[in-house]
Amino acid sequence: MYSANDIVNYQPSKNHLKDRVILITGAGDGIGKAAAIACAKAGATVILAGRTPAKLDAVYNLIMTLECPEPCIFAIDLEGASHDDYVNLAASIDEQFSRLDGLLHNAGILGQRTPLSNYSCELWNKVMQVNLTAQFQMTQCLMAVLEKSADASVLFTTSGVGRVGRAFWGAYAVSKFAIEGIVQTWASEIEDLGSVRINAINPGATRTNMRAQAFPAENPYDLASTEDIMPAYLYLLGPESKNINGQSIEAQIRKP
Repeated sequence: MYSANDIVNYQPSKNHLKDRVILITGAGDGIGKAAAIACAKAGATVILAGRTPAKLDAVYNLIMTLECPEPCIFAIDLEGASHDDYVNLAASIDEQFSRLDGLLHNAGILGQRTPLSNYSCELWNKVMQVNLTAQFQMTQCLMAVLEKSADASVLFTTSGVGRVGRAFWGAYAVSKFAIEGIVQTWASEIEDLGSVRINAINPGATRTNMRAQAFPAENPYDLASTEDIMPAYLYLLGPESKNINGQSIEAQIRKP
């Protein structure tokens, strides 16, 4: 049985993710970039997904300088992506790799920090599209290639504001409540049926651009860095978490 302390302090063995194929959304910056580099250093072939090709190229080049397995780039804007885009992504992965061993849904947007009564309907729809609907559609279309893996991990990103409602977090909080629900529902549906497991991870207060946008007066150096929280990601994307399904897991130990 795992413990929270074991996960956040996890020390992966060398080549922990060797021969695994892992797709990471929002891989051009922040937590997604750190996860892409950490997974590549652990031996995985990483599919870098994101909306800004220049950022993905930079991560690609960095991974290559580290002499890790060569990553792939898949430029996609989750706000405007269609069902056909996800079908094509699945077909491309199937053709090139014959399977997908990991899917990290890291991409997301904050939206407004304002009362719900004042919330922009247009922005509400955008946040829900990127943070929820696109992630559902992508997972649904990739399920066939995930099922071809002997040990596939799907990891959604949650938040503390998606567990207990807090004022002014608007569509972001509601989208994270929905992520908690989709993880529980989907994990229950696939329990004991195959090789795929589905969990959620809460990165917590981390030094990212989104955190700075939400808390502009906060000193970022009081927060964990993106690299600090990678042990939990590596654990949940690797073989030692094979029996964990339907859980919402912290990437950091909460301070008292």
